[in-house]
Amino acid sequence: MAQTVFNPAPTPTIPVGGQAAFPVHRIFCVGRNYAAHAAEMGHAVDREAPFYFCKSAHDLLLSGHDMPYPPRTQDLHHEMELVVAIGASAQNIAVVDALDVVFGYACGLDMTRRDLQAASKDKRRPWDTGKDFENAAIIAPITPAADMGALETQVIELTVNGAVRQTAQLRDMVWSVAEIIADLSTLYTLQPGDVIMTGTPAGVAAVVAGDVLRGTVGALTPVETTIV
Repeated sequence: MAQTVFNPAPTPTIPVGGQAAFPVHRIFCVGRNYAAHAAEMGHAVDREAPFYFCKSAHDLLLSGHDMPYPPRTQDLHHEMELVVAIGASAQNIAVVDALDVVFGYACGLDMTRRDLQAASKDKRRPWDTGKDFENAAIIAPITPAADMGALETQVIELTVNGAVRQTAQLRDMVWSVAEIIADLSTLYTLQPGDVIMTGTPAGVAAVVAGDVLRGTVGALTPVETTIV
C-alpha cells in the first residue's frame, strides 16, 4: 500500500451506549419528510419518492459539544431529526426487510445555513453550502435497535432555551424508516456505518449565539448543544 502524503483524518465515530463507537461512513438526509414542515417552507409533498442530500461524515459534531456559529450566514436554523444507523449492507432491499439492517437509532440535528440554501434554490443550484458544512450534523449516542420500541408511537421534540420549538410523532413522517431504507438502497448500496437523518417536523427557526438546544425522540439519549 502506498504511503500517504499526509496523515488522513480519523474516521468520525458516534458513541453506542458508552461501550463502543459506531464508525460513520456516509450521512444521507431526507428532504421534506414531514408534510407540515414542507408546507412551512412553501412546498407540497407527494408520495412518489423521497429525495435526498448528503453531509460529509466529517460534519459530525457529537452531542454535548458547543456548536460555533458558522461563517457566511445570518440565518442558522435547527432541524430536529430521528437518525438511523445502518449495520449491514443492503441493495434493492424490500420494505418488509428494511429494518433488519438497522443497527440503532439516535437523536440528531440537521443544522442549516438557511439563507445560503435559499439563495441556491433561487438560482437552481445545489444546496451543499447550506447543508454540508463543519458541525452541521449534531448526533447523540446511538441506542441499539432492539431497545427502541415501536417507531410510530415515539414523539420527536426540540426545545430552545427550554421552550418547545418542534414537536410531532414519528408516524407523521411522509415516508417511514423502512420505506426510506428500501428506496435509498435502490440508489446506493448501503453499508455498515451509513447514517440516515430522516427529516424534520414543522417549527424550524433561527438560532443565535447563546441558544441552548435539546432534542428528544422517545427514550433515546437527547441531543444537546449550545450555539457559541
